[in-house]
Amino acid sequence: MDMMGLIRTRKSVRTFDGTAVSEEDKEKLLAFARTIEAPFGVPVTFLLLDAKAHGLSSPVIAGETLYLTGKVPQTAHCDTAFGCAFEKLVLYAWSLGLGTTWIGGTMDRARFEAAAGVTAGELMPCVSPVGHPAAKRSLKEIAMRTAIKADKRQNSEALFFEDDLTTPLRTDDPTLADALEAVRLAPSAVNKQPWRIVRRGDAFHFYEKRTLSAKDAPWDVQKVDVGIALCHFMAIAGGTLTATDPQLTGDLVYVATVTR
Repeated sequence: MDMMGLIRTRKSVRTFDGTAVSEEDKEKLLAFARTIEAPFGVPVTFLLLDAKAHGLSSPVIAGETLYLTGKVPQTAHCDTAFGCAFEKLVLYAWSLGLGTTWIGGTMDRARFEAAAGVTAGELMPCVSPVGHPAAKRSLKEIAMRTAIKADKRQNSEALFFEDDLTTPLRTDDPTLADALEAVRLAPSAVNKQPWRIVRRGDAFHFYEKRTLSAKDAPWDVQKVDVGIALCHFMAIAGGTLTATDPQLTGDLVYVATVTR
C-alpha cells in the first residue's frame, strides 16, 4: 500500500450509498485485521457488525449497513494501542475503496457493546461504519464537518518541537518531513489534534495536549488520537516504540517514544 497516498487522500465518511459491503471485501478486512500487531503488546480483537441485524445506528451517519469495531483488555496503554491498531485497519479499508469515520460518543454504546460481546475487563473505545461513500454528502454531514472545521489542520510549528516545547522542529530529511505531515493530517476527536512531538536526538517523544474531558470513560479518547498519530508516523518513518518518560516539563501528558 502507498501509505502516504492513503493518509493524504482519506476523508472521514458519514454518508454512505446503502449498498452492502461484498463478502470478498469483508474477508479482506478480517484477514488484514488478523495481521495487525498493536503496540505495547496489547491484543485487539476486531469485529464486523451488521447494522440491521443488531439494530445499530448513529445520528451522525446515513446509509450505513456495516460497522467495524474492536475490543481491548483494560490495561496500560490500551487506549493508545487501540488507536494505532484501529487506524491501520481504517487505512486498509480506504485502500479497498471503503469509507469510514471514527465514532466515540454519538451512538447507543450499550447496544454496540452488547453486539460486540464486550465483557468485564474489556473496552471498546470507538467504532466506525464501513461502506461505500455516497456520491454526495448529506446536509447533516456538511454541517458537522463545517462545525468542527474538518478540513483544517494546525501548522507544524504548533505541533512539532526540537529539544523543548518552544523551538519548532525543522528537518531536511524527506522521510521525516512526510512522517510529520502524516501526523498533522491524522483524524482526531472533534478535530482537536491533541498530539505534540518533541525530538531529542533520534528519539521522538509523543505527548497528549489534553483539551477534552475524559468524563466517566475508563479510557482517554485523546490518547486514542495519539495512537492514530503514532500509526501514521511509524507507517512512514518506522522506528522502535517504547514508553520511557523523558520528564519534560509543561502541561503535556507523556504517551510514548519512537526511536529511529
